[in-house]
Amino acid sequence: MPATVIIGGQWGDEGKGKYTDLFAADSDYAVRFQGGNNAGHTVVPADRGKPIRLHLVPSSIRRSNCTPVIGNGVVVDPEVLVGEVASLGASGFDMSKLKLSANAHLIMPYHKVLDRMTERYLGKNKVGTTKKGIGPAYADKASRIGLRVQDLFDEKILLEKLESILKEKNQILAKVYNQLPEDPTHVAEVYSSLGKKLGPYVCDTSALLNDALEHGARVLLEGAQGTMLDIDHGTYPFVTSSSCTVGGACSGSGVPPKHIDKVVGVVKAYVTRVGSGPFPTEADKKTQEFLVEKGREFGTTTGRRRRCGWFDAVVVRYSSRINGFDEIHLTKVDVLGGMPAIPVAVAYEFSGRRIEELPYHQSEIHHARPVYEELPGWDTDISTVQKPADLPYQVRQFVDFVEKTCKCHVASVSVGPAEDQTVYLD
Repeated sequence: MPATVIIGGQWGDEGKGKYTDLFAADSDYAVRFQGGNNAGHTVVPADRGKPIRLHLVPSSIRRSNCTPVIGNGVVVDPEVLVGEVASLGASGFDMSKLKLSANAHLIMPYHKVLDRMTERYLGKNKVGTTKKGIGPAYADKASRIGLRVQDLFDEKILLEKLESILKEKNQILAKVYNQLPEDPTHVAEVYSSLGKKLGPYVCDTSALLNDALEHGARVLLEGAQGTMLDIDHGTYPFVTSSSCTVGGACSGSGVPPKHIDKVVGVVKAYVTRVGSGPFPTEADKKTQEFLVEKGREFGTTTGRRRRCGWFDAVVVRYSSRINGFDEIHLTKVDVLGGMPAIPVAVAYEFSGRRIEELPYHQSEIHHARPVYEELPGWDTDISTVQKPADLPYQVRQFVDFVEKTCKCHVASVSVGPAEDQTVYLD
C-alpha cells in the first residue's frame, strides 16, 4: 500500500495535528519524521473533551488501529519523551505500541545550554529558537559527533563518547559563555537511566515500515513545523534545523519515494509565524489582536504568541511546488468570521516589479510588499457547518479563490479545532 505525507504549507502551526489524527483513522502507522520537542501538535476529539497536546509522540496516539512511530530524522530529548509517555499513559493511552528509531539523535544537556547562550549573544539578530537544543543537536549530527538513541544502551561506550565530545563542548561552555562544564560521568548515568525506560520502544523503524508497506499496510508520515521553516527551502536563516518538506519525509523515516502516493498540504486561512524573520503579509496591530484572540494563536509547546498576517498565495504556491501537493486542507476558516473584508496576497512588489513567485534572494523577501486582492467577509458563525452547501457564499468564494490562486485543489475546510468540525468538499 502507498504512504501519505502531511506537510505544513506555511511557517508551521497550520493544524497538521488535526489532519494527522483524521488520516490516522484509516492508517496502520503514523510517523514523525523530523524536528523535536520544539514542535507541538494539538488534537481535539469530536466530543470536545480535553485536548491532547503532543510534542514528540505522533498525533495518531488516540487511534487504536494506528502504531505511532518516532523516526530516525527526529532529535529526541529522552527526558521529555519519558515524561510524555508517562503522561499519555496516565491519561489512558496505550503507549506499549510506540516505536522509536534506534538511529534518532539525542538532545543532550549541553545542546540546550548552547542554544540559550547562542540566542542571547546574537541579540537583535537572534533567530527566535525555542531554546530546547534542537539546532545544536542537528549541528552535531551533521558534524558526526552526535549521540543516537542506540548509544543509551551501552553505558561504557556512552561515557567514552561523552568524554570525547565534552573536551570541546566544555571549553566552549566555560571560556566562551562562562557556563559550568558538564560532567560526562553524571550525564552518562542520567541518560543510561532514561535509556532503560525507553528501551522497550526502540527498534529499526525503517525496516518495520518498509516491511509493513510491502505487506499492504497504510503508512502516514507527519511533518512538524512548515515548508517556510525548512532548512533548505525556508526563509533562511530564520528556519528550523531539519527538513520539513516531503524530501525530509523519506530521509527522516527510511521510507523510499516509490512508496509515497499522496502529499497533503495543510494551510491556514491566514498566516502565522513565531520568532524572527521576514513575513510579507504581517497584519496591523488591530488585526493581529483579533486573530490572536479568536484563533488562540499561542504555541502548543512554548506558549509563545504568534505573529499573524493575511493569507499569502505566493507562499502556498511555492510550498506546493516544493512538495508536490496533491491537495490542500484549509484550516481556521471560522476565525475569519466577523471581518468585513479579507485580503489575499496574490503577488509581491519589489523595486517597482510585480513578483508572483517567491523571491530567491533574502533581501527581496524582507522588503517585498504584498499585492492584495480583497474578498468580502462574512458574519455568520460557521463552526457547526457539516456540508459544503451550508457554507455561506462568501466562504465558498474565499475557498474557490484560494484554490485558483494557489493552483491546488482544496479538499476540505476546517471550521473549528475538533475532528468533526471539518467540511469535506469532495
